[in-house]
Amino acid sequence: MAPTPRPRPLRAVLVLLLALAALLAPGTAGASGGDDGGTEGTSSGGDFAVTVNGRTSNPSAGNEYRLRDTTPTAPIAVRGRHVTFRIDPATLGVYDYTLTGAPDAQRMVTAPTVVFASKVPVLTAAQLRGVRISELRLRDDVLVVRFTTAAGAFKVQAKDAPQGGIFQMEQEFGTAVEYVHTLGPGLFYFVNEFTGKVNFGNGVAADATHQMLLGKDSPQVATKLEQTATTTRWSVASGGRMGGVLGEDAIELSAGATDCTSDCQARNRIQGSVPVPPDPTNPVPIG
Repeated sequence: MAPTPRPRPLRAVLVLLLALAALLAPGTAGASGGDDGGTEGTSSGGDFAVTVNGRTSNPSAGNEYRLRDTTPTAPIAVRGRHVTFRIDPATLGVYDYTLTGAPDAQRMVTAPTVVFASKVPVLTAAQLRGVRISELRLRDDVLVVRFTTAAGAFKVQAKDAPQGGIFQMEQEFGTAVEYVHTLGPGLFYFVNEFTGKVNFGNGVAADATHQMLLGKDSPQVATKLEQTATTTRWSVASGGRMGGVLGEDAIELSAGATDCTSDCQARNRIQGSVPVPPDPTNPVPIG
């Protein structure tokens, strides 16, 4: 009796392709699946420079700049090809988070555009006492700054890229901290007609020069306290974080981040691709 033929590798490949076709229905695209606000990923072609206490550092490609145990005496300026912002040690808030509009296939603006006027943790005087940079790491398009105070720690991570999970703030004060996000001029929060999720943008449709400006607050172990057309307030648990996601990752049909307060950035990311709905049409500000 002849042996039963084994399935050919081609058959397995066809089954996989059919499964992917069912997942990515007509009219959708595939996003990378990073709806956690993390800053991991492949190089974006960005290049951050950072200015601390009047000294600007921008290591050559592939090299890393580190700074430890330093008291900042003025706002920290961060300048990249795609993103610029500053961190004020008086509040540990981030101000004038801006997309530059530099030429790129993924850019969402064509001129400098303030996406967030401010992202500020509401900290007490005791929590802000003795602010120091415990460690700053800068390598190509990724910046990580960890601050310590007399009462805890605060970390800012950013990636110089036109889209993706490119920003997050994490607090470690042993208690919940309120964050207040205020959008830049011309931007507004709206409910996405295709997903039912809250996004932000300027309502300008994509054209041959840029993609549609779309973003999303990406919370982890955080509760929304208030939502208006231009602001959000969040209560973030110690060890939790607030991320910022831009572009396709902001509208992908994912479940979002899990409740994790330790080593969350990589372990809780979605692996592979997830469907992306069409761009919203004529979004209306909340309220």
